[in-house]
Amino acid sequence: MSYKSRKNALYFLPLGGSGEIGMNLNLYQTKGKWLMVDCGISFADSYLPGIDLIMPNVNYIEKRKDDLVGLIITHAHEDHVGALAHLWPRFRCPVYATPFTMILIRQKLAEAGLLGEVPLIEIPLEGNVEVGPFTIDFLSLTHSIPEPNALRIKTDLGVIFHTGDWKLDPDPLVGEATNAAKMQKVGDEGVLALICDSTNVFNPESSGSESTVRDNINQILATKKGKVFCATFSSNVARVDTLAMAARNNGRAICLVGQSLKRNVAAAIEAGYLKDFPKIVSEGEAKNLPNEKILYICTGCQGEARAALMRIAEGNNREVKIVRGDTVIFSSKIIPGNEIMIGRLHNMLVEFGAEVITEKDAFVHVSGHPGQQELRQMYDWIRPDILVPVHGEVRHMEKQAEFGRNHGIPSCLVPRNGTLIRLAPGPAEIVEYNIVGRLALDGGFLIPSEDDAIVTRRRILYNGALVISLVVDMRGEFLTAPVVTNLGNPDGGMGYFEDVIIEAALAAAHKLTTSQRADKNKLAESVRAYARKAAMNYTKKETGPLTVVTVTQMEN
Repeated sequence: MSYKSRKNALYFLPLGGSGEIGMNLNLYQTKGKWLMVDCGISFADSYLPGIDLIMPNVNYIEKRKDDLVGLIITHAHEDHVGALAHLWPRFRCPVYATPFTMILIRQKLAEAGLLGEVPLIEIPLEGNVEVGPFTIDFLSLTHSIPEPNALRIKTDLGVIFHTGDWKLDPDPLVGEATNAAKMQKVGDEGVLALICDSTNVFNPESSGSESTVRDNINQILATKKGKVFCATFSSNVARVDTLAMAARNNGRAICLVGQSLKRNVAAAIEAGYLKDFPKIVSEGEAKNLPNEKILYICTGCQGEARAALMRIAEGNNREVKIVRGDTVIFSSKIIPGNEIMIGRLHNMLVEFGAEVITEKDAFVHVSGHPGQQELRQMYDWIRPDILVPVHGEVRHMEKQAEFGRNHGIPSCLVPRNGTLIRLAPGPAEIVEYNIVGRLALDGGFLIPSEDDAIVTRRRILYNGALVISLVVDMRGEFLTAPVVTNLGNPDGGMGYFEDVIIEAALAAAHKLTTSQRADKNKLAESVRAYARKAAMNYTKKETGPLTVVTVTQMEN
């Protein structure tokens, strides 16, 4: 049964983040009104050449934007807020967030020239707000960034507990520990559905505490004599604080390298966090300090081409150099899909003579997401009737559903992006499937991820390209020899490739009748087919290059 015939119902629909890590965007609907939770990005891989960022396609909610009552941002990580400035013009609703997150939102909107347009409503920690038919309580959890919020979403048909990103850190270094009594009370008052983070579900233990990471990094710094570089996520404010304190304990000054890192630290200080943060030295000041007196904190832990650490490794930072005897710590986990980029960066650093330390070598990273022990605790607190795992690849979500069933949760449904789930009334069930897709940020343009521009670029990437220019008279007779531009096709170093293509072009024209040659479109298509086949035969490749033929007709 379609939701259109059951408006007095409660629905959940993810557009991003269900079946993938990152790009979180979730929708709830009741009484004909929609509520959006989070609006995030993810990073593109080699399948999308030339693309840095991808985000959910919001055509579904754009068509219903008149019924969209608001957007809640749970916290300031890019996979939950990074698409806001790009996508907001498509749905134009009020945006709600807590103070630290709102500082970063204002920065993003200002950079995009949208700050004066977007209605921004700042919610205090542990605050609440009514948004259309939804009453939302913000409940503080712990994560790797200040102010991670779970949402208790009250509706006439039941209560939803949306966790956002979370963990249970018994000794958090930024913010307060989770209020267990408050969580227990939420469960006591009744929860219909738990919409829950799945990212770290394969860890049978708890994720661990940031304080343990601080102790270990402190010990590592105590043994190093050269410069130390540490790469982490720019939004991981707790980790930056850990590194700063470890540097201070070992007599090292800190230097932040990367604009996003500097912005996040400034926002945390403005919001009242990092109260005992040491003085930051500039890159110019840092290079004049003794090697054993400096710790560089850098962006680029995932090997990103434009991030600070890769630019340093490639010699593109005039102030900061890595040399033999230095140490580079990767205080992060490898995001699936980034293994090749990170491996390349590791090898570049080792070539310089640096020691590379990762989470596999020492306890220099702790996840911000719940392991199984933490999930079990959340289930015991909340005691939902329905579990909907989100924020994970399919294997993560299926594993959490299995874990939830084994823990006694009556109903567990695993969504995909575009899956419409009716949570109430009646048994929870999937009632509709929607193809949603992704959008890619291509320079200044936001286009579908399967746009012709990207498909063409991918074809050129794998198969090369061939451009053939013909100048003919009105009868289709050649006035000059075909001009061949070879882009990415091997010629064996002999220079014969262009000759082969020219011969194929002449042969294609010869096969046509006089009237066919006079038709520039027929001539172009014949030459294209012959030339592409000739290129395949020459290169011995199973697929031919992207082949383009231009025909210029000159009057006699």
